[in-house]
Amino acid sequence: MLRERNFRVFILGYSTSAVGTSMATVVLAFAVLEDGGSLTDLSLVMAARIVPMVLFLIGGGVLGDRLPRRTVMLYSDCLRALAQGGVATLFIVGTPPLWALLALVGLGGLGEAVFRPSFDGLMPSLVSAGRLQEANALLGLCQSTANVGGPALAGVLVALTNPSVVLVVDGLSYLPSIVSLLILRLPDTRPQFKSSVLHDLRSGWRLFWSYPWLWTVTLQFTLFNLVVWAPYLVLGPPTADRNYGGAGAWGAIVALYGAGSIVGGLFLLGRRPQRPLVVTTLVTFAWAAPSAALALQAPLAVVCLAAIPAGIANSVFNGLWLTTIQQHVPSEAISRVMSFVAFGAYSVGPIGLALAGPIAEATSISAVLAAGVIWQLLANSLILAVPAVRGLRSRTAPEMSGPAAGEAAEATSQR
Repeated sequence: MLRERNFRVFILGYSTSAVGTSMATVVLAFAVLEDGGSLTDLSLVMAARIVPMVLFLIGGGVLGDRLPRRTVMLYSDCLRALAQGGVATLFIVGTPPLWALLALVGLGGLGEAVFRPSFDGLMPSLVSAGRLQEANALLGLCQSTANVGGPALAGVLVALTNPSVVLVVDGLSYLPSIVSLLILRLPDTRPQFKSSVLHDLRSGWRLFWSYPWLWTVTLQFTLFNLVVWAPYLVLGPPTADRNYGGAGAWGAIVALYGAGSIVGGLFLLGRRPQRPLVVTTLVTFAWAAPSAALALQAPLAVVCLAAIPAGIANSVFNGLWLTTIQQHVPSEAISRVMSFVAFGAYSVGPIGLALAGPIAEATSISAVLAAGVIWQLLANSLILAVPAVRGLRSRTAPEMSGPAAGEAAEATSQR
């Protein structure tokens, strides 16, 4: 009963902050441009959030395993709320200095870097092992809904008021999450520290590397962001502008991707495949569909339809992937392990975003998108051939055998 109550409290608070976070990306862009900022200013502001995430994710993972995760998330949310409130204040007072805006957005990115690994590791404390996948699916469903509803709500509020007001709303959206974390009732798991941070970092890396299925899929997902997803995000809007009539068409494509994510989250509820990584690999062949439709300059209706299965694949992958890690990795090391996974996801994204445009100018948009499609199909086929991926089965408790058990035992004995 206590676990169910904890989960309900947690997901209510998190859903509110997720909506605010998805709104902030849209609203901040409008605020910068409306206040006379250049495209270069906008690029710097967007990068100011990503760079701290890349730099501090792994450190956030160490904190999440050394300190109570609820406490780490609570302070991270407070930092993000203050940073977002500071951004709103700058725009309300007048034209903000670029350095101050970059500093505050960077603090928000730091808060997110520290928050994410603890967030990924907290779920096994909130629900029973048998309901872990359902909980992750429901959490993914909330995130997908926020990704669809947040930008839409932001657009409406910007039209009715102004970006500064909506930035205030974004800052306030963290308050329910802070309150939910304050009232959570979790066991006191404060460790007795005897190891150094550097030792914990090394043991986390050895544990991550001890699972071939974990680093193989992480590597594949990292290269997916570089070769497939970053070019799609950069080259999709200009393709929509040239071939489909502009921003409205791109908005429809993005919205249907989000709708597909919601469908995928609903589909995953109550389902527990025995070979989860086989399922994730099979469904993510669909990630190539939107890029393929754009590369072929297919009719808009076809491009929109291609976005739906890609969105479904996104929810199925995220739900099963996170559950698999939580089931097989020792709970005392999940935050560190997830920080390495997240580092792979974020680290090369900016490189892909920076290179997609110049390469497309040197060749063509269709060529870059088609290269991503070919890569995705080839990479997924190779992943299916990896025995560690094909043979991994769903579990109801963390696996403690083989080299991973040794690493976990060593990490625990040093505390």
